Amino acid sequence: MKPVDRLAADQQSEGIEFVPKRDWDRAQQEIDRLGKENERLKEETERLRRALEAALRASKRQAAPHSRGNPKSNPRRPGRKPGRRYGRQACRPIPTRADERITVGLPDRCPHCGGNVEPESVEAQYQEEIVRRTVVRRFDIAVGRCRHCQRRVQGRHRLQTSDAVGVGRVQLGPEALTLAAILNKQMGLSLGHTRQVLSYGFGLEVSRGGLYRALARMAGRAESTYDGLLEAARQAPVNGMDETGWKVGGRLQWLHVAVSAQVTVYAILPGRGYEQSVVILGAEYDGFLIHDGWAPYYRFRLAFHQSCLAHLLKRCREMAQIAAPAAQAFPQAVEHLLETSLELRDRFERSEISERGLRIATGRLEASLDRILETRRRNAANHRLARHLAHERLWLFTFLHCSGLDATNNAAERAIRGMVIARKVWGGNRTWEGARTHQVLASVLRTCWQQGKDAFTRCVKLLRASRAVILDIVPGAG
Repeated sequence: MKPVDRLAADQQSEGIEFVPKRDWDRAQQEIDRLGKENERLKEETERLRRALEAALRASKRQAAPHSRGNPKSNPRRPGRKPGRRYGRQACRPIPTRADERITVGLPDRCPHCGGNVEPESVEAQYQEEIVRRTVVRRFDIAVGRCRHCQRRVQGRHRLQTSDAVGVGRVQLGPEALTLAAILNKQMGLSLGHTRQVLSYGFGLEVSRGGLYRALARMAGRAESTYDGLLEAARQAPVNGMDETGWKVGGRLQWLHVAVSAQVTVYAILPGRGYEQSVVILGAEYDGFLIHDGWAPYYRFRLAFHQSCLAHLLKRCREMAQIAAPAAQAFPQAVEHLLETSLELRDRFERSEISERGLRIATGRLEASLDRILETRRRNAANHRLARHLAHERLWLFTFLHCSGLDATNNAAERAIRGMVIARKVWGGNRTWEGARTHQVLASVLRTCWQQGKDAFTRCVKLLRASRAVILDIVPGAG
């Protein structure tokens, strides 16, 4: 067979298959649909990319009090308003005492025209000033020996904070040390900055190492008070719990906090699990725990729980912002349900509904949540939220069943905020001894603030005591 005939035969045997027009149109419609879907996904990807970039930028931005998103296009004029809208004019109150009294005479001549000046009256002006002065006390301590046991005996003055002589004969006074503790442990200044405040403000020169050792001795004096605060937290009917990362020796550890109505207790521990939380509250704690839903807290089997609604509301709002239109309905429904529960609590506190009405409305809320969770969620983020809500289901509305219980763990977060600031400023502790010092003194100072008691005078009293004392911030002590 000739080559040309062979090629024609092959073409005839293979043939040309024609696609029916109906199938062709269907395929073309599928191509168009996939093209549109591809364009939608590209737009969605671009939107999520922009949202992610904005979130990352916001997470790196320092927490400034005036950084609250985009500024208003037409903001109100700052400061006092002119005319009748100025409000009540006020000034500093007149001091109750005057330590110095200075007479200011008239000039010999008028500063404007040079004429003679005739006296008319005397006006009082007050100036409240800080005196930059360091007081150095020398104690000449009488030393003797007991005639009976032959042991060394020495005297002690009420202003002394220690019996040490020899190497330890030069010490920081109790007021200077208390100020250093407040600056470092409560206000978040580093030891270096605290040293500078003492130097600039009072002319008191001290090294960072000297401050560290003095604060450690102060924490040793406060150990009994800290143990009392721990016991008070374990006996408290309600505790808010939270934790945050903390560095010890450059390695990640965790700072835990428990906040009750009367005391605040910090503990720096090598982990954030149940074993660490037990160190504060004990395994037998049977009160109410308010927390952010962190799983280890639920291992307190005897306790009642309240999952923080603020965390869930924030999560729902963030999900609704970045979710596709079809996926926004679920987080928005959950957000509405949680906000309704908070409104219900507020109405009950205002006596707008009765206790029976509160119970009925709470049951309806719980039934609505159950119906929301029955639907299977295809979106991955919605599925994770639904699974979390199902786990938290029993503890979302505890505050509606127990009047007066907080629906958020904001108290614990406020207590931990100062520690976060300190961590940002000076990074944590170099040693576990320093971590122990920090948790003890921070607990004492925060509890004093919480109870509205003067921390300064109490810490000075603690340092001047000749024996171990428990401060009156421990419930039942003093």
